[in-house]
Amino acid sequence: RVASQRCVGRRRGAHVVTGHARIALIADSCTSCMLCVRECPTWCIRIDSHTEPIPDLPPGVRERTQNVLDRFAIDWSLCMYCGICVEECPYDALEWVDDLTQPGLTPESLVEEMVTPPP
Repeated sequence: RVASQRCVGRRRGAHVVTGHARIALIADSCTSCMLCVRECPTWCIRIDSHTEPIPDLPPGVRERTQNVLDRFAIDWSLCMYCGICVEECPYDALEWVDDLTQPGLTPESLVEEMVTPPP
């Protein structure tokens, strides 16, 4: 193996991602628990959410609420691609994908909105 072809992969399940791949959100799995935000060493993840009542509960049951994800953004200029957020998510809402992060010309263009904020 040539020195420039060294293995720098990370294992996620049965899939090995090499180099600096991209982290993607599986929005339906995200509960807005904020664990990824708290565990990120560079604080590059931003989450906004609100609570809504759970519909169609049986009569006589107290009202319960659930978090609804409004915004999920990663600032790629801060991300170290360490994967701590992927590993710490208890709901498997973050995953490594093979496509690369898109280059940006301004700092604002390096923030990827994975769930766009409401108007």
